[in-house]
Amino acid sequence: MKETVAVFDFLRFPPESMDAVRPHLKIFVDATRNQDGCIAYDVAEDLFDPGLIRFSELLPDNSALDAHLVAPHIAPWREAAKKLGLMERVFTAYDIQGARSV
Repeated sequence: MKETVAVFDFLRFPPESMDAVRPHLKIFVDATRNQDGCIAYDVAEDLFDPGLIRFSELLPDNSALDAHLVAPHIAPWREAAKKLGLMERVFTAYDIQGARSV
């Protein structure tokens, strides 16, 4: 199987800012899914940790990840996140060789 890249990241916002975060997040996620060649791009708010948003991404290769990180819709999202009180960002990418169902 061709190598792919899996990315797991999370952002933490003040819980009271989540109503303002969601519209910007929607624009960002839609643009990512439509423009960045992602195989999968999933986002979820943590039900038990208000203000925590978890991302999981699957991309075809590292060059796709590099392109995603400088895509035109990234800067507006980062600016909005900063203005809305982004408190923490953790981003980890892994090279993977395949998958299995368990």
